[in-house]
Amino acid sequence: MATFARIAIVLFVLFLVVIKADPFISIALFALALVLDAVDGYLAINEASTGRIGISEYLKSALGDAKQRKAVKEAKLNSSKLAKYGPRLDIIADRITEYSFWMLFTYLHIVPFFVLVIIVIRHSFADGFMGMKGTSSKMKTRFARALYGSNASRALANILKFATFSYLILEYVSGYPAIVGNALVGILVVFIVLRGAAELYETLT
Repeated sequence: MATFARIAIVLFVLFLVVIKADPFISIALFALALVLDAVDGYLAINEASTGRIGISEYLKSALGDAKQRKAVKEAKLNSSKLAKYGPRLDIIADRITEYSFWMLFTYLHIVPFFVLVIIVIRHSFADGFMGMKGTSSKMKTRFARALYGSNASRALANILKFATFSYLILEYVSGYPAIVGNALVGILVVFIVLRGAAELYETLT
C-alpha cells in the first residue's frame, strides 16, 4: 500500500511542478513520499522475513472456531507468498520516482539530457546484475555493503535526492540560481554512479 501511495504522490508532485504551483507544497509532498519510502523499505524487509498477520486476524484465529482459524492460516500463507515481492516492489517504486524527476527536469531544460542517459544506463546495469544476487540486504562484500547496502549510504542518497530535486523545483518555479542546482545535480550523479559501481562489484566478485 505504501508503495502505490508514494508513486501517486510523486506523480501529483510532477503535476504541481509543471503548472508552477506553490513550490513548498510540492517539496512538502515530496518529503512525504520519501517518508513513505522509508516505511515501504521497512515493511518490505520485515514482511519478507516474518510473513506476519495483523492483530485482528490473530485474535480471530485465537478466539474463533476451526473454520476461522483455517481461513487465517490461509491468509497468512498467501501473505508470505506475496511478501517476497516486497523488496522488488520497493525498488520499482524507487526507480519510478527517480526516473520521473529526472525526465521532468530534462523536459523542462533544467537538467542536460546526457545526465538522464547516465542515470538510465547506471540503473539498467546495476539492477540487471543485482537481480541475479538478490537485494542489497544480502550483499557480502565490505565495499558494497558500505557504499550501497548500509543505512548511512541509503540515508545519504535520499538526502541528496531530496535536496537536489527540491532545489530544482525552486529553480524552475521560483527562479532560484541555476549554478546551485547544477552543483547539486553533479554531486548526486557522482554518488549514484559510485553506488552503482558498488552493486556491480558485488555481483562480479
